[in-house]
Amino acid sequence: MDLIFSSKNIVARIVDTRGKTIERPIEIRKDPVTGRSCRITFSRSLEKEASTDDFPPRPPTADDTVNCPFCPRQLEGATPRAISSLLPEGRQRQGSSVLFPNLFPYGAYSAVSLFDEQHFVEIGTADENTYANSFINCCKYLQKVLAKDREAVYVAVTQNHLPAAGGSLVHPHLQVHADRVASNHHRFLEKRAEKFYSATGKGIFATYLEHEIRAGQRYISCTGQWHWLTAFAPEGFFELWAILPGRNSICGIEHERWQELAQGVLCAQRFFRKLNRNAYNLGLLAVEKPSSRLELRVSLKVRANYAPWVRSDFTGYELMLGDMATFVAPEQTARQARAFWPPRA
Repeated sequence: MDLIFSSKNIVARIVDTRGKTIERPIEIRKDPVTGRSCRITFSRSLEKEASTDDFPPRPPTADDTVNCPFCPRQLEGATPRAISSLLPEGRQRQGSSVLFPNLFPYGAYSAVSLFDEQHFVEIGTADENTYANSFINCCKYLQKVLAKDREAVYVAVTQNHLPAAGGSLVHPHLQVHADRVASNHHRFLEKRAEKFYSATGKGIFATYLEHEIRAGQRYISCTGQWHWLTAFAPEGFFELWAILPGRNSICGIEHERWQELAQGVLCAQRFFRKLNRNAYNLGLLAVEKPSSRLELRVSLKVRANYAPWVRSDFTGYELMLGDMATFVAPEQTARQARAFWPPRA
């Protein structure tokens, strides 16, 4: 079983306002892992995207520490506590990070992991250690969840940076989830990874990474053992991946690996900032079973800027037809992004 990196070029012909026939190229790519297709509509890069000429101004709540439940004065009284059998103290600390249950949970075990006490941090300017501590806090929480409930194996760490990415508060934080019920992506990727391993004896993302390192066009660099690249068939704007080949468990990751991931996330943020984007989503999924063949992969996707009256980055095409339609080729994104990572050793 091979991973197929397939693409097809099509052309739309139109008559412009001067009566001249012009061609608009479109490239359709299929993701080798999921089989889902995306469309790179190059002509959309000719459109002027609102609020991206310069970096957007600070959010209107950037200085509102009084009404933020995550800021120190409100934290104890405005955020919930975990049940004592899970976290005896109600909350969990790791360095500067504080973790507590999500007031509006998405699953049986749903928590929030703050970076530190700082209310608003512009994209690309966070302290690397605060990110690493927040990741480690999530990892320790999942270890405790699984010690209590061995069947809550479908786990994830996510981030919604700013309301344009779905964030309800600007105070920097991660979300961590664990449940017995698989999400759509968990369910599909678990089966796909198992099928690929049964046929080849190899990990699907490790094999994907080997191909991309050889190809070179979309590979960016590495931070420690995490390898960074652009998605071949992106399902979000300027989509970046970080792959940790051969590692299948979030709960088994050493502190050093989280530090390396934090370094890479900040490289990605600085790249997004250079593009004058201020909002993005991050996701890391795992299936915490000894038999799981799903390796760790982080995905980061830019969202429309958090600014007044900005057009959303998702249209009816994405939501109703199911194909992501972006306008920049991943190879171009990789060329732009490499300057923000340390050279590969």
